[in-house]
Amino acid sequence: MATGSDQFPTMYPVSGFKLGTTSAGIKTPGRADLVVMEIAAGSTVAGLFTQNDFCAAPVTLCKQHMASASPAYLLTNTGNANAGTGEQGLHDALQSCQALATAAGIDAEQVLPFSTGVIGEPLPMDRLLAGIPGALANLSEQGWSDAATGILTTDTRPKGASLQYAAGDGQVTITGISKGSGMIKPNMATMLGYVATDAEMNSELLHRALRLATNKSFNRITVDADTSTNDSIMLVATGTSGVLIDEISFDQFVEQLSLVFIELAQAIIRDGEGATKFVSVIVEGAVDSAEALAVAYTIAESPLVKTALTASDPNWGRILAAIGRAGLKDLDVNLVQLSLNSVLIAEQGARASSYTEEAGQQAMQPEDIDILVSLNRGQASETVWTTDLSYEYVRINAEYRT
Repeated sequence: MATGSDQFPTMYPVSGFKLGTTSAGIKTPGRADLVVMEIAAGSTVAGLFTQNDFCAAPVTLCKQHMASASPAYLLTNTGNANAGTGEQGLHDALQSCQALATAAGIDAEQVLPFSTGVIGEPLPMDRLLAGIPGALANLSEQGWSDAATGILTTDTRPKGASLQYAAGDGQVTITGISKGSGMIKPNMATMLGYVATDAEMNSELLHRALRLATNKSFNRITVDADTSTNDSIMLVATGTSGVLIDEISFDQFVEQLSLVFIELAQAIIRDGEGATKFVSVIVEGAVDSAEALAVAYTIAESPLVKTALTASDPNWGRILAAIGRAGLKDLDVNLVQLSLNSVLIAEQGARASSYTEEAGQQAMQPEDIDILVSLNRGQASETVWTTDLSYEYVRINAEYRT
């Protein structure tokens, strides 16, 4: 189940960035599940990773390798998260890096590993290592679509975004893929995301751009309030376009990068496990951003609100209850206004005089739902994107390991 269009977008290749995908049979025979990405020499690389204390072995090793060498390859397997696997997991992640490094003629520290799938099970190393040559043989700058499929787990469709924009006398390309469907409340990034650009940037600006774009996108989504052990988002700047991003052109680049990130983040919500609704929770008139986010996430993660969304039921009392328990100091409930898809439902602490149940029912029928909360106590506003909570979500996660 998913919402919105399932059409995969046109993906502009990024010169200096290649992707190769193969089937290693890590969990399901014949399924694409191993992806290698090759980074041109001289590129700049930035990454953000999960803040879950039980972070996966590849996350630990990835951070270590980024601190000691210039990345040349990214290696991703699906079907197994290599998380909760102790020292053996670290050994296996390092062994996979060594195998790719030997095949490519580089140092193991130049390989960054990523994994996604079931937590707590050892990697099937014989199958993973055997698949690496096939992925290398498939490397291509046109390989985005296959790679987008090769990184999926419970996702029902690949997720990609790509754009080009004029910058001075040149043109910049930004292209990326992401995966994620359940265990989604990124606390820095998405389940897995890879974005490349042919712009030239120094490391400080690239990391700054990554943080800013992430906070506008992947840090504004939630399916089930669970932050994964494996979250990683990578941003690579190959510099092959000849367009230098400096302090003057930085804001324009971040604006365009954010468009790609938001499209990828929203694609995760549209493909949330069991999702039948794409929900934008918009909170305006807050004292500050933190207050707006507190209200937005309390609504977005309320099981009672989410199940009402599944039923297309305008059960607005559940939303008011969520606002009231969001922890706002000195909240005047009489100032709060609540609308669903532009239908005013509640104001002055009660149902709006103009509201009818028929209007509420009609507002809840579309796949895309806007929940607008006006606190009327400040100037800050924030938006969080979420899903409903359906029977299918329960089935997927109840049967995940069977």
